Amino acid sequence: MAKLDASKSGTFKIGGEIKINRLGFGAMRITGKGIWGEPEDRPEALRTLKRVPELGINFIDTADSYGPDVSEELIHEALFPYKGVLIATKAGFQRTGPGVWQMDGRPEWLRSQALSSCKRLGVKRIDLWQLHRIDPKVPRHAQFAAIKSLIEDGIIRFAGLSEVSVADIEEASEVFPVVSVQNRYNLVDRGSETVLDYCEASGIGFIPWYPLAAGELAKDGSILDRIAKKHGAAPSQIALAWVLKRSPVMLPIPGTSKVKHLEENVAAVNIDLSDDEFALLDREGRIASQAA
Repeated sequence: MAKLDASKSGTFKIGGEIKINRLGFGAMRITGKGIWGEPEDRPEALRTLKRVPELGINFIDTADSYGPDVSEELIHEALFPYKGVLIATKAGFQRTGPGVWQMDGRPEWLRSQALSSCKRLGVKRIDLWQLHRIDPKVPRHAQFAAIKSLIEDGIIRFAGLSEVSVADIEEASEVFPVVSVQNRYNLVDRGSETVLDYCEASGIGFIPWYPLAAGELAKDGSILDRIAKKHGAAPSQIALAWVLKRSPVMLPIPGTSKVKHLEENVAAVNIDLSDDEFALLDREGRIASQAA
């Protein structure tokens, strides 16, 4: 069996300065149902977090709203002082119950949450902080100015955006340097294709959430299924290998609360898709995306 080592995914420099391995870990699923409260199996969630750096993953994505607070607290318990690991977090939501997400982009809320994240994570400064959503109820410039002030006051080092368009990135970039974009993207969800291309051209890290999804392509007999069988892999591993091959700025963050699933995800870096396999999957994925 090939060694499990996320460094085989290649590297990327956040903000041109912080070097990370491209395959990261998303820490949303280490919370309870509805991304609310404590995980059902807390010891396993902690074992999973502790296994993350052992597998060569040095980029973890979380948010104050995961739990809320729970994800950041578990990360601190399992991994502090984060030797060589970049912990990225986000703010911009209020949580009032399981599955309930209410946008809040008020400058005072964003600042208070960034400071709270610092305390929960046990750090003086957050190296990568992202606006979880641009709140349509709050003037956009006020949200961007709040982020600029977080950078200027040393509360955060770099900042990014989530679920945005190219126009959003360009507007925000007039106020502060946008170093990362976190949009939903996978083999069969290609709605952010132009955003990804823009990020690649601009040297901005693109963090696809829900990167393992394959939809109808995961069915028996599909091109994805046939390629997976050829490589002795699961369809989800092929989908992740495809995402990694798609762009050098791609920083997928598949998440789980189970050690076994974490190891299966990291094993995808050992899959070497041929250019023909990549092209076939790309074509079928685009067709599936347009049909959805």
